[in-house]
Amino acid sequence: MAKRSKVGKFFTPKTVISDIVILIAIAVAIGANVIVPYDPNEVDPRSCFLPAFSKGHILGTDKLGRDLLSRLIMGAKSSMLNAFLIVAFEVVIGVPIGLICGYYGGKIDAVIMRIWDVVCSIPSLLLSFILIAIFGRGNFTGVMSIGIAFIPLTAKMARSLIITEKKAVYVEACKSMGYSDMKIIFFHILPNVITTMIAQFTMDIGAAIVAMATLSYLGLGIQPPDADWGTLLENGMQNFYNNYVLLAAPAIIIMLVTVAVNIFSDCIQEYIDPSQRKLPTFKQYEKRLIHIQRRQKAAI
Repeated sequence: MAKRSKVGKFFTPKTVISDIVILIAIAVAIGANVIVPYDPNEVDPRSCFLPAFSKGHILGTDKLGRDLLSRLIMGAKSSMLNAFLIVAFEVVIGVPIGLICGYYGGKIDAVIMRIWDVVCSIPSLLLSFILIAIFGRGNFTGVMSIGIAFIPLTAKMARSLIITEKKAVYVEACKSMGYSDMKIIFFHILPNVITTMIAQFTMDIGAAIVAMATLSYLGLGIQPPDADWGTLLENGMQNFYNNYVLLAAPAIIIMLVTVAVNIFSDCIQEYIDPSQRKLPTFKQYEKRLIHIQRRQKAAI
């Protein structure tokens, strides 16, 4: 019964809908080059600002006659890819630093954590602006700047988890068997704490999508003629009165994907952490009790 209740968390209406939205976004991003109906950068001066459901253009066109649906599909490819790259960057750098600092402690740990405290005191977007001002605008710089801004919180999370885990009996057993510290950290402790990290990393994907869209909206991320959801949002703001779909479409997509990712992250957290799970209501508990009593009578 316990296993059913845990698995059931993944099949509530909100989680099913969020899973479908995420799968569609990933599938579109992977197959963007195949399913795109038009060249997203092809300019057609004769088809400027066509409304939605025009012949051959489901969502209409922008001020240069480029098909909006095609640009949204290619925007999904760049937006989703950038989000995964940002999270991968923070994981590859932040997790090892946090695990090593938490395992050894001492002065190095204190110094690195104080540096992270200073970095965390700066808003992530402001830190990204500073790094972009130093290294220049562009897609690569935007991904790196947001990834660097996300590293401190990831390192702190990994550190807090290993500080608790390193006191476990199996760690002492590994030490007594002569295992090296790196083997204990990455082959024994990390597998036991990675499930807790997954929920946070999933939520960071949604935050990365919004952060990268913000940079692109401000002209600091991906540069024209390439597009992501942020540049499409900025273009829609400039031409809202000519074709409102130019603004509505990317805004709705960003909202749907980020909300779906956050719901999926909450679902993972509830599955991993029993304290996060909702207790059954009195009526649900009463129905279960009646069902159990009936089964017992039937068995007799």
